[in-house]
Amino acid sequence: MTTIWAETALLPGGWASGVSIDIDADGWISAVQPNTTANGMRVPMLLPAPVNVHSHAFQRAMAGLTERRGPDPTDSFWTWRQLMFRFLDRLTPDHVEAITAFVQMEMLEAGYGASVEFHYLHHQPGGTPYDNIAEMSERVMAAANQTGMGLCLLPVHYQYGGCDQRDLTAGQIRFGNAFERFQTLHSVASCGISAASGDASIGVAPHSLRAVGIADLKAYGTAFPSGPIHMHLAEQWAEVEQVEQAWGARPVAWALDNMGLDARWCLIHCTQMTSTETVALARSGAVAGLCPMTESSLGDGIFDGVRWTDNSGAIAIGSDSNIRISLSEELRTLDYSQRLRDGTRAAFASHHKSTARRLFDEIVAGGAQASGRRTGRIEPGHWADMFALDTTSEHLWGRVRDTALDSWVFAGDDCLVTDVWSAGRHMVRGGEHARRAQIVAGYKRTIDSLKDAL
Repeated sequence: MTTIWAETALLPGGWASGVSIDIDADGWISAVQPNTTANGMRVPMLLPAPVNVHSHAFQRAMAGLTERRGPDPTDSFWTWRQLMFRFLDRLTPDHVEAITAFVQMEMLEAGYGASVEFHYLHHQPGGTPYDNIAEMSERVMAAANQTGMGLCLLPVHYQYGGCDQRDLTAGQIRFGNAFERFQTLHSVASCGISAASGDASIGVAPHSLRAVGIADLKAYGTAFPSGPIHMHLAEQWAEVEQVEQAWGARPVAWALDNMGLDARWCLIHCTQMTSTETVALARSGAVAGLCPMTESSLGDGIFDGVRWTDNSGAIAIGSDSNIRISLSEELRTLDYSQRLRDGTRAAFASHHKSTARRLFDEIVAGGAQASGRRTGRIEPGHWADMFALDTTSEHLWGRVRDTALDSWVFAGDDCLVTDVWSAGRHMVRGGEHARRAQIVAGYKRTIDSLKDAL
């Protein structure tokens, strides 16, 4: 058994002092006791580590390479996507494993305790499956074994190039599966997850309304009766217009009417919703998976976060394209987007909680729900997913409890994260991942081999 002692810790009932946390050999929190004398490993401030609920790990290797204007004067998400397709056509299983390990390492160093990988790069260039149809999924699992990161794998079903069921283009062909072959892929990947670490899990992800047929979309809840279900929804105006023209309803309205959305679902982005759609989707029980830095980078729009949370909507945070991996900056960007749109300050603050405290409480609960992972609480019976902040730093000096949390999110950065545990695995110490040198070396070799891809 491992014991951690925190001067201050954020427990389900609020802040507590002198907190002793026992972790059993399997990575579960077995006991939590406040008001104790120092024992075990000491940290200044301990918090539950959130789940990163939306990642396309391979895109991390593209970060910073798509900031030039293309030939189209209205360069947008859709032109960025063409560059992404060209890049991914070069990726091998070895590349994917090395990039994913690097991404997961950075997530852990930022304070995330687990990652949900929205994994859609399945096949060889040209679309032929690997001999092991779940080869690429198993490389994501291998990366998690190397980094010690908690993993929820979401194999992605991607069949069509649009709502009219057009064929996939050359750039998309590596994603493609008809429903029956996708079910086979998912079954093989499930066997791999069963053989992985005890806290690894699997869900499923129909990519989007434009990439999966109507009959299959309606069947997802019954075809996959357990585990989380994630889907991109209402991210871009062009998507909204395409769905409305083809199916006679806007994406959120169609999904609510046809897909049985409930607490198993996590809808990603949802940046193009009307106020009525926002309220209805919030009240469905589904989680909104928000990726504020990617949504800013791609010009997706601004999620209506204040209206959503005011209607009891659950939220969680993801890093999506992984252009930059920073938990504190995702939260800051989310709140600042509301301020810029509405001309307000402290948009998410309530009468009882500061801005960062309310956001943090929301995302640890929403991340646990969206991943199906027993996490988000420093409490017996939950995975020991936790991270420590350095309140002895000059950046947090003299700041306590909610004020320290606000200072980390709005005036600090992830360099203040000193230690991170994922299911009890102490993977970050002194701000650095235990296998950083090995993982970075593998990533650099991969970048060298891909340097001409863009």
